[in-house]
Amino acid sequence: MYKRKIYDTIINRLGEQRMFIQVIMGPRQIGKSTVIKQVLDDLSKPFLFYSADTIPSTSSTWISDCWNNARLQMRTQGLEEMILVIDEIQKLKNWSEYVKKEWDADSLNHINIKVALLGSSRVLLEKGLAESLMGRYEEIRMSHWSYPEMKEAFGMTIEQYIYFGGYPGAAMLIGDEERWKNYVSGAIIDATINKDILMDSPIGKPALLRQTFELSVAYSGKILSLTKMLGILQDAGNTVTLAGYLNLLSDSGLVTGLQKFSIDVARKRASIPKYQVYNNALLSSQLGLTFQEAVSDSKQWGQFFESAIGAYILSEAFTHRFEVFYWREGNDEVDFILKKNQKFIAIEVKSNGEAYTTGLERFRNLFHPSAIFIVGEKGISPEVFLNMDLRKLFE
Repeated sequence: MYKRKIYDTIINRLGEQRMFIQVIMGPRQIGKSTVIKQVLDDLSKPFLFYSADTIPSTSSTWISDCWNNARLQMRTQGLEEMILVIDEIQKLKNWSEYVKKEWDADSLNHINIKVALLGSSRVLLEKGLAESLMGRYEEIRMSHWSYPEMKEAFGMTIEQYIYFGGYPGAAMLIGDEERWKNYVSGAIIDATINKDILMDSPIGKPALLRQTFELSVAYSGKILSLTKMLGILQDAGNTVTLAGYLNLLSDSGLVTGLQKFSIDVARKRASIPKYQVYNNALLSSQLGLTFQEAVSDSKQWGQFFESAIGAYILSEAFTHRFEVFYWREGNDEVDFILKKNQKFIAIEVKSNGEAYTTGLERFRNLFHPSAIFIVGEKGISPEVFLNMDLRKLFE
């Protein structure tokens, strides 16, 4: 079975002496459970694996039960260590308080239980970590599968990756596009909205949340104000509601609204969003075009192409902790601005072979970025860009 690079990080962490809780976070259906099971199999150390996915959210004491089972096995079998893994931990209310209690008890009593927590809702995980577990954990961030990974594991071409995206569970279904779309809609979109958002957040208008998702995905790579979105959606309420729903969709790894780059923080927050999916499978499953129709339509393919580049940038940003913006003044635009600390990089995506852009030149003159790049036929090829470690752009 294919092993992602993150496998090495996880197996090294769990192979070390007990120091920190390992928190593995990332969107649904990217292989978090699979990689942790690969690690557990290869470590050949005693372990217990539990999932909170079907446990009632109010059953937080279930966490203590899992821990006590691990302690009991260690005592009865004379084990020197145990690895305890709990999947979808964020489903349980006050989970971090119970984890803190049990972890600290083991530390006090010198019980060698190493702990890995997995979760697909970043905002709920980070809230719990910040509230109770400061200084006790390390994050391991997992993102959607990259083009090199999908190519090596499933033999995808660059065109297939741009259209079908990077969900490993869907890769074997691309020969039957209707079946593939049903999988993406059910196992990813519906599961994320119904389980990770609606069950965990107070949503006044669930139908509006779904409409916000569908419209945001359809506009991936495009700019649309929340006010105009109000005019398109039914029973849309106000822009504050839409902005809140968009934040939830972003925290769940579906689609986000990029802010406009500005030195002024207040202007960033008040900017019109540019929509961007985290995985191009979400765009393809919603637009209603087949793979062949998308490839043969140069205008539509341009949206798929830019969206795929943007999705990879978002994955790299999540994993390696940098910010992503866009920039526009009048008719001049730059597709993506990457910012880390005080350095920022300008990236323009061109699917039509055009190499010159006034937007990049104007942005360079105004802000003096560390570097500028064009991704496309007369710049960096998509194959090369989608293989790049974007952290190195800031060196």
